[in-house]
Amino acid sequence: MNSIFGDRKTIFILLAPALVLYTLLKVVPVGWSLGLSFFEGNSLRGFDWVGLQNFTTFFTDPNALQSMWVSVFFAIVATIGQVALGYGLALLYVFVLRKGSTLVRTFVFFPTVLPTVAVALLFRSFVAVGENQGPVNDIINFFGGESVEVLASTVGTMTTAIVMTLWSSMGFYAVLLYAGLLDIPEEVIESARLDGANGFKLVRHIVVPLSLPILLSSIIFSLNATLKVFDSLLALNGGGPGTSTAPMTLYMYRTAFEYAEYGYGSTIAVLLTALCLVFTLAIFRSSRRKAEV
Repeated sequence: MNSIFGDRKTIFILLAPALVLYTLLKVVPVGWSLGLSFFEGNSLRGFDWVGLQNFTTFFTDPNALQSMWVSVFFAIVATIGQVALGYGLALLYVFVLRKGSTLVRTFVFFPTVLPTVAVALLFRSFVAVGENQGPVNDIINFFGGESVEVLASTVGTMTTAIVMTLWSSMGFYAVLLYAGLLDIPEEVIESARLDGANGFKLVRHIVVPLSLPILLSSIIFSLNATLKVFDSLLALNGGGPGTSTAPMTLYMYRTAFEYAEYGYGSTIAVLLTALCLVFTLAIFRSSRRKAEV
């Protein structure tokens, strides 16, 4: 085995298929988008070199800045909710339910396997008004209130989107963090309990520090996923009312494929990628500082 993996040619042959696929599916599209961001136009009318004009246009475009704010706000709130609920469920699995958590984990994880568009349409029906009124307004009517058009307001649409995202994804983060908690040696937990650490003190001073690597990985994963949210918000309310809940991905899609501005659409894609990178590096840097302290 050592002789096989000690041969550079063998290593290259084994890695070549994965590297080729990664290059074709990841590196080439990113490079292509970066190149297009310096042009304007489309395949019908041609492309004209504009340099950095698309980037300056983005930071003076109110719709673009609004979409960036929507993406950042949604990502931060959803990430806090996903990781907090997932971590709470993981602690419940490990320290309360223990071996009996299998059935609960299955039920909680189930929404994760559902298509995001189907989940969005489901929640849209929950808050619907009119002839096909959903259960949310039925409950309001039962207590004497009038039906509310939840998706007619920015706050209502964003709240529904966040609740929908938490419901459909918290099971995944619960399982991910549960796997990380299982790596904590049982001897460490028992020693801490013998020293008087129980409940909140045990979680704060023992469990959280030892599970910090998987916790940071979950935060990074969640941030990158929610920053690139697209189909769920599109199916829920089309980024409405108006464009008040349209994230960068939806604005990029409409710019590139509805208005055929490939250069400007690619610019939005590049800036979204840069935004994901900034958040990831910021989390890594903050975690290193805490480790050094």
